[in-house]
Amino acid sequence: MTQLPHVPASHQSDATPLSGGPASAQPDILCIGSVLWDIIGRCTAEMQRGSDMPGRITRLPGGVAMNIAMTLARFGLRPALLSAIGRDAEGDELVHACAHLGLITDHLYRSEDLPTDRYMAVEGANGLIAAIADAHSLEAAGAKILRPLIDGALGSKDAPYSGPVALDGNLTLSLLDDITANPAFAKADLRVAPASPGKAERLRPFLLRSCGTLYVNLEEAGLLCQDEFTDSPTAARAMLDRGAARVLVTDGGSTATEADHDGLITQAPPRVTVARVTGAGDTFMAAHIAAEARGEDRETSLASALKAAATYVSGEPPL
Repeated sequence: MTQLPHVPASHQSDATPLSGGPASAQPDILCIGSVLWDIIGRCTAEMQRGSDMPGRITRLPGGVAMNIAMTLARFGLRPALLSAIGRDAEGDELVHACAHLGLITDHLYRSEDLPTDRYMAVEGANGLIAAIADAHSLEAAGAKILRPLIDGALGSKDAPYSGPVALDGNLTLSLLDDITANPAFAKADLRVAPASPGKAERLRPFLLRSCGTLYVNLEEAGLLCQDEFTDSPTAARAMLDRGAARVLVTDGGSTATEADHDGLITQAPPRVTVARVTGAGDTFMAAHIAAEARGEDRETSLASALKAAATYVSGEPPL
């Protein structure tokens, strides 16, 4: 198991650290990907296409990388964010919110001409109804967000970063493909999530090069394997056959499976009343990373992650 490193974080990229933020802190883990505003509408009744219902609309810091980082921070780790955030008012407010949550913002790429990204979702009592992820600025920034891993701030090709890295599939396919072959990531413990089923196939380079730990749900596993699965153990085995080095497959309230070429572990999550779903997969991934960082074995780490995700969807904080 990779030991959590304490890497100097003296570099400042295009972002200016906020006073009072963790500017001089050393990261335990890097979270690379989407950091944006989540705009979520929730209704306590079941909803269908075309439903017009009363409910609550919230705006909170979100994005896959952000959700993972926030949960890691709750578990006592110090995540650093690598993402693209605009130099607009929404971006300034978002960076301030990140720093307030204890996240390291020194290495964010702040763009003058790209707006801050947003995600919008509608949820009913029957789950996610629809969602739109506007992560175009992250995609446009491309490899610029990775500069700290190349210019010596967090690592370089000659002295690559050797700690855990949480990646999300909001990055472009070409950038994810580059990461799997880039010497700057050669020693990193890569943990990868597809962000959504619509972006699952972006993770194909990790299958082709048999690297990283992939966190996917049953639908995403099916898309990557070009097949349909009815349970997580079958999906996990198929992903290993396709080249995955290690995989965790979730299936909502059904079983979840963690598998590599040394074996397979399947467990069922605790039963809870579902109050929210957006961010559940990110919470599962972050809780699993944190459990392994604490030194928990495979079975205990999976159980800890399932418990945290179940607590989250019930509407309570995942601690």
